[in-house]
Amino acid sequence: MADDRIKLADVLAAAEDASPVASLDVVARNLRERFGAHSVSFLFPDVVGRKVVRVTEEVGARHGHRADQIPLAGSVYDQVLRTQKLVQAPDDGSGRRVLAPVTNRGDTIGVLELFLPEISSGVLEQVEEAAHALAYIVVTDRRFTDLYHWGQRTTQVTLAAEIQRQLLPTAPSCEAAEFALACALVPADTVAGDTYDYALGYDTLHLAITDAMGHDTDASLTATLAVNASRGARRAGCNLAEQAHHTDQAVQNHRARTFATGQLVRIALDGSSAHLVNAGHPPPLRLRHGAVHRVDLKADLPFGIASPQPYRVQDLDLRPGDRIVFHTDGVQERKAAAVDLPGLIHATADEHPREVVRTLTTAITDACQGHLSDDATVICLDWHGPHPAGRHTSAGADT
Repeated sequence: MADDRIKLADVLAAAEDASPVASLDVVARNLRERFGAHSVSFLFPDVVGRKVVRVTEEVGARHGHRADQIPLAGSVYDQVLRTQKLVQAPDDGSGRRVLAPVTNRGDTIGVLELFLPEISSGVLEQVEEAAHALAYIVVTDRRFTDLYHWGQRTTQVTLAAEIQRQLLPTAPSCEAAEFALACALVPADTVAGDTYDYALGYDTLHLAITDAMGHDTDASLTATLAVNASRGARRAGCNLAEQAHHTDQAVQNHRARTFATGQLVRIALDGSSAHLVNAGHPPPLRLRHGAVHRVDLKADLPFGIASPQPYRVQDLDLRPGDRIVFHTDGVQERKAAAVDLPGLIHATADEHPREVVRTLTTAITDACQGHLSDDATVICLDWHGPHPAGRHTSAGADT
């Protein structure tokens, strides 16, 4: 077994030596040879989470080729992504089908699928190891290639949507011992400027959610100012009030008259404090002890509207076991008003935050018949607190 793992390390080293576009092919070829697999492919969700897109040795970002698109709902791929467990699917004539989650720090990147002639002792463990290691290769490679952006785009992307997507963190989910976090953004037909952001510091979790006024590129440009001013202040070591001030000034100094609502959050990983600035944004919802309530917050003016008063840094009541759902007003827009947001949060209490945000955004999209008049953005945070017993996230899932 030890020798097998050394060989697997060599495979991954070979993938890293290959070009970012070819590394998946290198891994696929080696796994075929290693296990005698009839075929090996990698599947990852599209940007709206409705389909998975298959990448094989034959289908890459090559001119004239399109990757297979498979509906996600109710599929075995959905099962793997949701449970974060290896699945052996029924034999369809191509061999024994094995699917493993490809996940890095809570970011569910996709699924590794192999068709094997037989499954001998230790093979499933090695497949899981290969899938976990593949996640690190993908995380590294997607900085250098458009392959993953290309595959994820199952619909036409506008300029405004392109700008908006580039403002978001690379991974929509993140997990550590103290918390689990998932984010989702469903754009309106004419992009309306929503963004979410997060960063994990040595001792702090930083969160942000913003909603820029307007539609199309005007809203995207306002969002660009807000997000980058917020990030710049955070990275410069500014405190939360200063971060809010810099965000406000950046939007105010824009030549167009505009504004953005938003919330900036900082949570100490040792559980000693949680603080929030609320710039005219809808209050989040909190699930605690089986009940869902809106968090009571004071509202300051949105970013970009001059005020003689500085932004207030408010305490956020956050206890181990709490689930907090931040959202933009698109979640409550006219057509989506019938969606019972608290009811859905309660109904998904036992689900991972990834499934919570998918359930909420799916319900909103369905209520709007696929045509939102305003962006809908959701951030779901599960707070476990410092040193939670029996929790680790080596593959992005609780064990």
